[in-house]
Amino acid sequence: MPAAYVSRVALLRDKVPSFDRHPFSLPALRNFERIELHPKVTFFVGENGSGKSTLLEAMAVSLGFNAEGGSRNFHFETRRSHSELHEYLRLSKNVKRPRDGFFLRAESFFNVATEIEHLDEQPSFGPPAIASYGGRSLHEQSHGESFMALMTERFGGQGIYILDEPEAALSPQRQLAVLSRMHDLVLDDSQLIVATHSPILMAYPDAWIYRCDADGITRVAYEETEHYRVTHDFLANPQRMLRVLLER
Repeated sequence: MPAAYVSRVALLRDKVPSFDRHPFSLPALRNFERIELHPKVTFFVGENGSGKSTLLEAMAVSLGFNAEGGSRNFHFETRRSHSELHEYLRLSKNVKRPRDGFFLRAESFFNVATEIEHLDEQPSFGPPAIASYGGRSLHEQSHGESFMALMTERFGGQGIYILDEPEAALSPQRQLAVLSRMHDLVLDDSQLIVATHSPILMAYPDAWIYRCDADGITRVAYEETEHYRVTHDFLANPQRMLRVLLER
């Protein structure tokens, strides 16, 4: 198994000003100390508001990525909304550095697409930025199509890719395609760190899954995730589940 580009994330708890204020008051962060990352694929799962996306954002900013998404070469800011958590994290990095990298935030990918168009409006001696994304404006594609263009055209391998809810705009069939593309990247010496609600994506073999909840951040098996259990129970007997949900 190749060494991870980032092997550990730790919170400098002794430097945290107060666990009663955001983001340190988030359920997953109150008891967080440190976690190990899988050299291939690590997932973070949990309810909305549990802190998984905040942690992913802080990790990305600590690694030099733009808080709204993009590569390390993106420096735009639509609205300063990221937390100060990155200032209190310590990431253990391998001496071998990734050749490529990208931070995908589903909620702000529109801003990344706009920034690409802005960059291509500036004078340049090199190829247009959009060439790295398939050559077609991301705004002229559906949300799901632009996500797929990012993963298939822009992600070049031998990199670290931090993905925050990449399934947000994807059909189940496209989620399967992303799962396959993730495997291509892993085979090309890449490390992926993913926050997701998708039981399809988190089924990736041998991945580590961390659950974010009031108990902190705990590693769990795929079958122990609420996402798997709820989806499994629903599909096993949808009529029974619907009767329970819709009974008045």
